[in-house]
Amino acid sequence: MLDRLQSLEDRYNKLNELLSDPEVISNTNKLREYSKEQSGLTDAVQAFREYKEVDSQLVDAKEMLEDEQDADMQEMVKAEIAELTQSKTDLEEKMKILLLPKDPNDDKNVFVEIRGAAGGDEAALFAGDLYRMYSRYAENQGWKTEIMEAHSTGVGGYKEIIFMINGNGAYSKLKYENGAHRVQRVPETESGGRIHTSTATVAVLPEAEDVEVEVHEKDIRVDTFASSGPGGQSVNTTMSAVRLTHEPTGIVVSIQDEKSQIKNKEKAMKVLRARIYDKYQQEAQAELDETRKSAVGTGDRSERIRTYNFPQNRVTDHRIGLTIQKLDQILQGKLDEFIEALQSAEQMEKLEHIGE
Repeated sequence: MLDRLQSLEDRYNKLNELLSDPEVISNTNKLREYSKEQSGLTDAVQAFREYKEVDSQLVDAKEMLEDEQDADMQEMVKAEIAELTQSKTDLEEKMKILLLPKDPNDDKNVFVEIRGAAGGDEAALFAGDLYRMYSRYAENQGWKTEIMEAHSTGVGGYKEIIFMINGNGAYSKLKYENGAHRVQRVPETESGGRIHTSTATVAVLPEAEDVEVEVHEKDIRVDTFASSGPGGQSVNTTMSAVRLTHEPTGIVVSIQDEKSQIKNKEKAMKVLRARIYDKYQQEAQAELDETRKSAVGTGDRSERIRTYNFPQNRVTDHRIGLTIQKLDQILQGKLDEFIEALQSAEQMEKLEHIGE
């Protein structure tokens, strides 16, 4: 591990030199490439440097203990050795995690697709709650949110809503939200006060760049139609809505959120590219899962991952068995406790399988 970290530090130092090279500075692509690579190494290199410093201090403290005759001073040095030894152990664990293979999509923006599933209007209302929860979480992170497409029910909910979150590391945190979310509560329309169970599905797709997925114009069928609102009534007499069909995969994207056909097509292309990229990733992941099923991660989209119980003000993540009695706060976008626990669970799972 230490040899690998030393090679990373050597590369980090080399990148520092390259980023000061006038030829690199004048080459936008190279500058971006090297800056991104260096950024990806920073945490591991900083931890390694701290580790070397602690190790050096530990060697000095042990030598001091051997030479020290005063009993009080010996006790002080022993306490320092114990503290430094613990720091060294903690840093070793931290470096193991930092050396784990990284998801290449972690730094990317995301598209989030939420759909009301079982439960009719109540499921659509819950889809609206989830959209607001993620929007507030994004706002808390300093990220920007843009609605790509929304099909509202007219009662404050959504049959479907697709939105983009722009922010560094958005995928690394939101990828764990893939799956079926279940809500248990008394609907506002329920006079008898009975608790209903409804579900909404969430799909989180990393934004795909042009170089990552090749989409040919000849493979796309473009259809235009008039936009419609809740219940199907026409809200726009112009043919501004766009439907793109990627014939090789059968993936279809319809966007009507903008009044401009050109803008709708641009949005549709972004979503289409992300869905095609995700399809290829899911197929590759399925092959890996045949060998070993990952307990946490992007996972099966149909899997029930979380339950939101309103009467008891609790939320339970079924993948890691974590229950938090703060449903009201979680719906305000305070998702960090869940996300950090899921990240830790994934890291531990990866550590267990190192060397397989």
